[in-house]
Amino acid sequence: MSTALSPWQQRMYERAIDALDGGRMGHALLICGPALLGKRAVAERMAAHVLGAAGDVRSASLIAAGTHPDLHLVGFIPNREGTKLRTEIVIEQMRELSGKLTLTPQYGSAQVAIVDPADAINHAACNALLKTLEEPQPGRYLWLVASDPARLPATIRSRCQRLEFRLPPRDEALAWLKQQGHADKVAVEALDAARGHPGLADAWVRDGGIALRREVAADLAGLARGELAAVETAQRWTSGDDAALRLRHAADLALAEAAGLTDPMRIRKLAQWFDAANRTRDLLRTTVRADLAIAELLLAWRQDAPAAAQRRRG
Repeated sequence: MSTALSPWQQRMYERAIDALDGGRMGHALLICGPALLGKRAVAERMAAHVLGAAGDVRSASLIAAGTHPDLHLVGFIPNREGTKLRTEIVIEQMRELSGKLTLTPQYGSAQVAIVDPADAINHAACNALLKTLEEPQPGRYLWLVASDPARLPATIRSRCQRLEFRLPPRDEALAWLKQQGHADKVAVEALDAARGHPGLADAWVRDGGIALRREVAADLAGLARGELAAVETAQRWTSGDDAALRLRHAADLALAEAAGLTDPMRIRKLAQWFDAANRTRDLLRTTVRADLAIAELLLAWRQDAPAAAQRRRG
């Protein structure tokens, strides 16, 4: 809990605490907005405030360890075999949470439950959650953290106040990226690639996403010049676990190229290719052979390349 909040997280935290302390926040809150903006960090800092951790060393240490008896964290749990985590939050978890919230708080007079990611709650679990929302008890706070709140039923959303995160101003995002230790040039490149999303830009720099984007850009240029084969490039793109991210970068690069052009025909072709790249990315979640689908996409890129880029063909 000692980690400093980013400027945009601090603003959201202060806004929420002002509402809490002023009696303007009910028991249910939907904390939503793009992933990697720190929604969970703000929720946990809010929980520390509600549970009095600022003035209680024991409570603060329990929260930091994730063992505070009045703070309930609900997320993905292992499957029945214990071999991997589930991809949904299931009804048993919601029933267990509902039972905990009926108990008397062990410290103070409040309990806080944080469900993250709430947009992964399955249908049956949503029905169980709805019962909890409809029968609130004093001093019980239920906070749902979601990057895609539209996946939650309207009956859930309508019973929650919203704390909505948005992308911060560019200058603020750049300053924060530099504070994370990123060089100016890299910070600008990453923020542009992430369309102004500082959390995503930071993640891409740290986990190689920006290096991958550069590789994708080089591949598209090589394909356009006829120096690379579409099939071989597609096989390389699908040889690891980053095919979807490669396609995301490729689509964004096509969009960026179109933004700097005035030729209507080329702009139209790039827009069509952008759509095709996103459709191909969706296909990766099906049984379609990824290398064949991507090879077809890259072949279209090569064939549609402007004449200037094809001068080395043959």
